[in-house]
Amino acid sequence: MTPDDRTPVIVGCGEAVDRPAMLSHALDPIGLMALAARRANEDAGGRLLHQVDRLAVVNLVSWRYADPPAELAGRLGIAPRSSSYAPIGGETPTKLVHEAALAIARGEAQVALIAGGEAQHSAARAQKEGKDLPWPPFAHDAPARIERGTYLHPLAIALGASMPVSVYPFYEMASAYAWGQTPAAAQVESAETWARYAAVAAENPSSWLGRRYTADDIARVTPDNRLIAWPYTKLMVANPMVNQGAAVIVTSLAVARAAGIDPGTMIHLVGGAAADEPRDYLARDGYTASPAQDAVLARARALNDGRPFDALELYSCFPCVPKMARRTLGLGADMAPTVTGGLTFFGAPLNDYMLHATAAMVRRLRSVAGTGLLYGQGEFVTKHHALVLSSARSHRALDQDYSVAGDAEKRRGPVPPTVMPADGTATLETATVLYRRDGTVDHGVVILRTEDGARTMAAVAPDDRATLAAIVDRDRYPVGRNGTIAAGDVPRWAIA
Repeated sequence: MTPDDRTPVIVGCGEAVDRPAMLSHALDPIGLMALAARRANEDAGGRLLHQVDRLAVVNLVSWRYADPPAELAGRLGIAPRSSSYAPIGGETPTKLVHEAALAIARGEAQVALIAGGEAQHSAARAQKEGKDLPWPPFAHDAPARIERGTYLHPLAIALGASMPVSVYPFYEMASAYAWGQTPAAAQVESAETWARYAAVAAENPSSWLGRRYTADDIARVTPDNRLIAWPYTKLMVANPMVNQGAAVIVTSLAVARAAGIDPGTMIHLVGGAAADEPRDYLARDGYTASPAQDAVLARARALNDGRPFDALELYSCFPCVPKMARRTLGLGADMAPTVTGGLTFFGAPLNDYMLHATAAMVRRLRSVAGTGLLYGQGEFVTKHHALVLSSARSHRALDQDYSVAGDAEKRRGPVPPTVMPADGTATLETATVLYRRDGTVDHGVVILRTEDGARTMAAVAPDDRATLAAIVDRDRYPVGRNGTIAAGDVPRWAIA
C-alpha cells in the first residue's frame, strides 16, 4: 500500500439515544456504543465492522466494566489487533479520532472504530427508584475515576472549588472584565450564544432536549432554572443526565475504495493541534484567557490557511469556553458555534460529546462542501484539542507531531506562587458564588492576590452581604478590589 493509499478518511458515523419507558429495557453504556457502532457501519456501507483492527473506547462514568473495550468487541463480534480505553476528558474523542487517522497514515491500522456512550439518566433513575438494572454486574474492582485530589491544590478542594462548575466561573468573570464588558453585557452574550446552541439542538434528532430555548429562558432565574454557580444558571451548564452513544469509523482511501464507499461521503482530515494548561488551575498565569486554547486554535486557523471555517463545533460545557474561543478565532458575537447543539441542550454524555459532534460535522460537510473545526476541551480549561475536517482532500499530509505546547508556553505570562491564606489584605483576582439546590447561597469562593503578588484562595461567608453583593453586581466586576483575609479553619475574605 502506498502512502497515498493510506490517506485517512472518516467513512461512517452512528449515534444512539435511549429513552426507555421501563428500566428493564434500558440499554447499558456498552449497549449504546454497540448500537451506535452498527449504525456507523451501516453509514459506511455495511462492510467494515468486521475489518476493525483498532478499537478505542471513550472513558465512561455511568457504569463500571472490568474491560470496556473487550466488552464492546465481544458484543460486536470483532477482534481488533489493538484496543484502548481512553482517559477522562472532554477533548478525548477528538484526540482519539485524530490519533486513529495518524495510525492509519502510518500503516499501523486499516480500519479504526472509536466509540463512547453513557447511560447516566437510567443509572440515576434506577438509584432513585431503588431498582436493579439488567446490565452486566458492576465491576467494583475496576479502576475508579481519577481523583482530583491528586493534582488540585488543597485549597481548591477545601473551599469546594474542585468541580468544573465551580472553576469555569473564575474564567467567566476574569475574561469578561478583561474584555471591558459589564457583568450584565457578559450575561447577555452568554445567553444569546447558548440560544444559538439550543436552536441547533432542537433540529438534531439525537438531542436529549428537543426544544428551543430563548436567551431570556436561559438567563432568567426561576425555580426550574436556578443559579448553580454565579453567573451560570442551570441552562448554562452541561447536562450529563442522558443516555447517548456515538461511534465513528476511520479508514484509509484504499480500504474505502475497495469497500465501494462513495467518495462524496468520505470526510478528510486536514490536521489538528493539542496543548494543555497546568492541571492545578492555581498554578496558571491567569484566568482572562487560556494560552493553550489560543495556541491550539491558532494552529487550527493556520491549517485552514487563515480562511474562515464553514462550520464550527466550539466546546460548550460553560459559556466562557466558546466566548474565549470565538475571540481567538476573530469571530463576531453572531457566529454559529455548533453543528450539534451543545452540552446543555444536545446533552453531555460525560466525556463523549465531541464524538457526537464529529458525527454532526461529518453530516454537515457531506451536505455542504467546506471545512469544519472540531474543538474540544477537558477538565478545568486544561486540555485542548482541535481537529480540522474537510469535504475535499487536503493538499497537505497529516502532521504526526500535532503538539503546540511550545507555542502555548511562549504565550504564558509569569505564574505567581500559591500560598496558604494568612491574616491580612488581598485584592480580588476573580470569584464566584455557589448555590444550594433551593437557590440559597452556600458560600462564595475568591481567588486573591496578596500584597507581595502571591496567589491564594478564601471563602466568602453566606451572611457576608456586602461581599456577595459585590461579586454578583450586574454593573461592575469586583476584580482588583481590596479586602481582608481572616485565616482559620475556613479562611474568609471580606471586601473593604
